[in-house]
Amino acid sequence: MSKIKSIALAALFLIGGHTRSKAGDNWPRPYHKSYIKISQWWLVADQHYTDRGLIDPNLTNGTFNTSLYAEYGLTNRLTGVIYFPFFSRNYFNNQISATTGDLLKEGEALNSIGDTDISIRYAISRPGAGLALSGTMLLGLPIGKTGGGSTGTLQTGDGEFNQMLELGMGTAGTFKNIPVYLKASIALNNRTGGFSDEFRYGLEIGTGIFNEKMWIGGRLVGVESFKNGKLPSQVQSTSIFANNTEYTSYGFEINYYITKKVGLSLGYASAFRGEIIFAAPSYSVGVFYDGK
Repeated sequence: MSKIKSIALAALFLIGGHTRSKAGDNWPRPYHKSYIKISQWWLVADQHYTDRGLIDPNLTNGTFNTSLYAEYGLTNRLTGVIYFPFFSRNYFNNQISATTGDLLKEGEALNSIGDTDISIRYAISRPGAGLALSGTMLLGLPIGKTGGGSTGTLQTGDGEFNQMLELGMGTAGTFKNIPVYLKASIALNNRTGGFSDEFRYGLEIGTGIFNEKMWIGGRLVGVESFKNGKLPSQVQSTSIFANNTEYTSYGFEINYYITKKVGLSLGYASAFRGEIIFAAPSYSVGVFYDGK
């Protein structure tokens, strides 16, 4: 597999919310080849988008995920994928009176593993085709914790088993001797436990510089809720795991190859607009092995 396609596969990011998986990548991993990434993702927010798209303040809340992401080529057209946050931390700060300075409520934290995704990606187009078409089936396993802390609002998962089907396409080539790639995806996410189903979409463009040692990708990602589940207040008012969440967000990721197969990554994401989700940027750093 060429490095340009490996980097397009290596892009990992779900903006404005929870980094969940890489479903949506469009090139298969070659038979017996692998990609492994250990990364740290975090978001700290003192404000959120309401269900009307307005921004309101909230007690400072943070989420940190240390995760394993891996791909393995089961065949030349079938790739197995797993995203496993083996350490997830959700906390909120002390609540202090703005008038007296007294401590109103002590901060709390919840540490556990997080919700895990497993998926299968199938190459619809033949390997090596100029336009790569793929289909992905993702299963979201609710093995994180919910209802943590004295208020029951701390969580490292949403407590629901979801199934997502995604169609992706991508292409890679050169523009004025500069390697570039472009990919897009659409998906339907079926959620259980009273959560609303979702329509998801994504677009990414990237390029390689410094003799293809550094790859830079920019992304636009969106989630639209069908709002066919419980009311937001019946599940969770505002969280990266909230119900009826919607957003359109942007971000970038830089991947730098230290050797031909080992490299470092850096990511950033924020939102143009949102509903029922934290209004704050997210960041990620990681180290990866690209078996090509």
